Amino acid sequence: MILFPAIDLRKGKCVRLLQGDPNAQTTYANDPAQVAEQFAEQGAEWLHVVNLDGAFGDADTGQNREALQAILDSVDIPIQVGGGVRSLDDIERLLDMGVTRVILGTMVAERPRQMPDIIARFGVEQIVMGIDARDGKLATHGWRTTTDIEAVEFGKQMRGFGVIHTVYTDINRDGAMSGINLEASKKMAQESGLQVIISGGVASLDDVRRAAVAADSGISGLIIGRALYTGAFTLEQALKAANQ
Repeated sequence: MILFPAIDLRKGKCVRLLQGDPNAQTTYANDPAQVAEQFAEQGAEWLHVVNLDGAFGDADTGQNREALQAILDSVDIPIQVGGGVRSLDDIERLLDMGVTRVILGTMVAERPRQMPDIIARFGVEQIVMGIDARDGKLATHGWRTTTDIEAVEFGKQMRGFGVIHTVYTDINRDGAMSGINLEASKKMAQESGLQVIISGGVASLDDVRRAAVAADSGISGLIIGRALYTGAFTLEQALKAANQ
């Protein structure tokens, strides 16, 4: 199981939100590239970066793009990036910058049948489906819209279209440090056949251990955000716990 330290970008800064609420923001660093370097020095194998301004549909000032490029220039580990990816050109631009995997959300939720063409063009390992769920229902547009679509059913559809990887987020737990929703994540993996990267709610090393034990159930990764920034535990401790 891979641990993904998270770097959420807003106006070029490293921030965390509570349940995706832009009005519940904590700013942790003005230099996201420095944060990325610290994670890499602590043993990170991957980074998870989100363009929050893009996800919210805010005007592109270029600050997050510059911050992302600085991160890419600063570390030599693979990076997956999501938030505000709305077109094939957006995907291509990110891959050209040096991003390893691009996370897709709203653009595919609105037009799911384009996914086979996306995979054919960019490659199955370059694309991750972001499945964000609120009470089991698929959420889109930076989590501002909750649809009537069952998240697991959408996951099955994506697997049928050839998708392998998904970041599965329990929105109610994101940034709340209330513990991961392991059962829902395992259900997504087992019923859809997707390799699931859990996002949302990591509070303790016990969450890391629980996710690692579930690797045989299709849990391939765990994204850790606020717990690292608040000092609940270190990345080194988390990596050790994942390998116990």
